[in-house]
Amino acid sequence: MKIQLIIASALLCCATASAQTTTVKATDSANDPVIMTIAGKPVLRSEFEYSYNKNNSVGVIDKKTVDEYVPLFVDYKLKVQAALDAHLDTISAFNKEFRTYRDQQLRPSFVTDADMDSMSHVVYDNTAREIGDKGLYSCSHILLRLPADASKGLEDTVKTRIDSVYNALKHGADFKELATKLSEDPGSASRGGYLGGPFGPGTMVKEFEDVAYTLKDGQISKPFKSQFGYHIIKMDKREQLPPYDSLRANIMRFLEYRQYREVLAKENVEKLARQQGTTVDAVYDARAKKLEAEDPALNNLIREYHDGLLLFAISDSLVWDKATKDEAGLEKYFKANRKKYTWDAPRFKGIAYHVREAADVKAVRDCVKKVPFKDWAETLRKTFNNDKTIRIRVEKGLFKQGDNALVDSLEFGKKNVRHTKNKDYPIDAVYGKMLTKPEELDDVRGVVTSDYQNALEKKWVADLHDKYPVSINRDVVATVNKH
Repeated sequence: MKIQLIIASALLCCATASAQTTTVKATDSANDPVIMTIAGKPVLRSEFEYSYNKNNSVGVIDKKTVDEYVPLFVDYKLKVQAALDAHLDTISAFNKEFRTYRDQQLRPSFVTDADMDSMSHVVYDNTAREIGDKGLYSCSHILLRLPADASKGLEDTVKTRIDSVYNALKHGADFKELATKLSEDPGSASRGGYLGGPFGPGTMVKEFEDVAYTLKDGQISKPFKSQFGYHIIKMDKREQLPPYDSLRANIMRFLEYRQYREVLAKENVEKLARQQGTTVDAVYDARAKKLEAEDPALNNLIREYHDGLLLFAISDSLVWDKATKDEAGLEKYFKANRKKYTWDAPRFKGIAYHVREAADVKAVRDCVKKVPFKDWAETLRKTFNNDKTIRIRVEKGLFKQGDNALVDSLEFGKKNVRHTKNKDYPIDAVYGKMLTKPEELDDVRGVVTSDYQNALEKKWVADLHDKYPVSINRDVVATVNKH
């Protein structure tokens, strides 16, 4: 066990350091002019630049010029304003998700490196207290295993073997060589018996530890028994806990790895709430107001997430989810735009199925021939398959050539096409019809839904432009990323 793992146990009794704040340089608003006004609300150039630069960074395929990005940004802000007017920001689910993200960005300000250094001292002191005068040790061992329910005869045999190993060691045999050949602890045997370390008090079982702490560097113990079997220990090194300065970096890395900075920040927020007689949310709100005024980057990041959540919520309500659930609207849109939905090759709309009895080939066809295609699967399941009997195996779909070997063979006329036979359902058949173009909404539902969403969004954006006034300061637009 490494010293970092010894330190881990001390974390259980660590005390909490006090919270401190971090200050950053405030924004010079005089150099941040209004670039546009939307619904009566000014938008500063810095906000536009942040959005433009983030969405047109290195690696973005469809980069826009500043002038090309302006209308996209305007549409974005209009949608956010619509969400605010709909009071979506007051919904509890929105506030919970937004606060979770925002508070995560704020928590680092509630803990400093000095706090973490103080914590590392606490960890070190607790560890030193646990180790005490006994110190640490690194050792090797040879283990001959003995089951807990071993008979006396088996135990005598193992005891005789370990005694012979000990005698060999007393007469100069090499410990590593014997451990490699004879030890029944595969993990350490492959390393010549080396268990690692340093270990501290309470790391090993009591029988092992009691013997280990009697040994000096280089000493070999007499055979002794533990719950695992018979051991012989070779003490490689005894040492005291190194001074704090030599371990500080390891302790700090361990605390960061265990995300103790995050834990400490949460505890400090709770402590501040108690001291101020307020709530945790109020502490975060006050810190957000302060830091957003001081740190433009943080302000932009939090606003981006806030507005992004609003944009998603209102877009889902008015466009995405609405389109998928508006069956009448989808049907109407499909019929009005039927001509634009075509395929480059025919499709087979039907089923490829496999049955046990020849009579079921016709029975399947008769079962679904007057049923809407969307209901075929459920109708066949209820008719032919139940909890006790499975009479057919079915693949339903809109198949193009290459999708299904059986359909390729029987409907597309492909020769030398092999399909996997099912020995339990040896009779293969297909049923359906060949289409040269879509005949109903379900044949192209995915692309129709996408087009319908685009149409809804286009109309929605047009309505927003009619509802909210927009003015753009082109002189300021010309200075983006040039000041």
